[in-house]
Amino acid sequence: MYIPEHFKMETEFIYQSIKENPFSILVSEIDGEMIATHLPLLLSEDKQSLIGHFAKPNPQKESFEKEVLCIFSGPHCYISPSWYETDRSVPTWNFTAVHAKGILTIVEDPEKIHKSLLALVKRFESKDSNYNVDFVDTQYIEGLKKGIVPFEIKITQLEGKQKLSQNHSLERRNLVIQELELLPGENERAIAKLMKDSIR
Repeated sequence: MYIPEHFKMETEFIYQSIKENPFSILVSEIDGEMIATHLPLLLSEDKQSLIGHFAKPNPQKESFEKEVLCIFSGPHCYISPSWYETDRSVPTWNFTAVHAKGILTIVEDPEKIHKSLLALVKRFESKDSNYNVDFVDTQYIEGLKKGIVPFEIKITQLEGKQKLSQNHSLERRNLVIQELELLPGENERAIAKLMKDSIR
């Protein structure tokens, strides 16, 4: 990923961004063809691996022992030049993104598989939900496991980009924040907050 120095994301924010935006695009090469799967990935507790699973029919399961690329997209939005104090400007896009490269291995340990599936459910299920995976029929769960290919990606490279108008003056950045805060979209509000945090 092309990352000018002033857009480079610090390591701790990279980990935070993965946790906040876990729905990723996993890209790999199979028989000379690029292939991608959209799926949630969890960062391991030691921050060394990403954990997930493919549907068994997915040909991307053949990526085992190969390097893969996982793309995590954060908030993003259009930045209008009409918001600036001058007409000597052009439109742009502010965003955050993380790329993680690593070696994919298939997980076969039944206990490890079960723990990873529980972790996925507990990560995304609302705390006030009446659904509890611990109470689901064990045989039903075991049957579903036969339809997936659990995997772990040992991270070899992490890089993050946060393009938040850092290449503009403080005055201009504040003007952009003001305009974004007037818009109703979640992405616009999220970018405004990140911009505020970046200039504190």
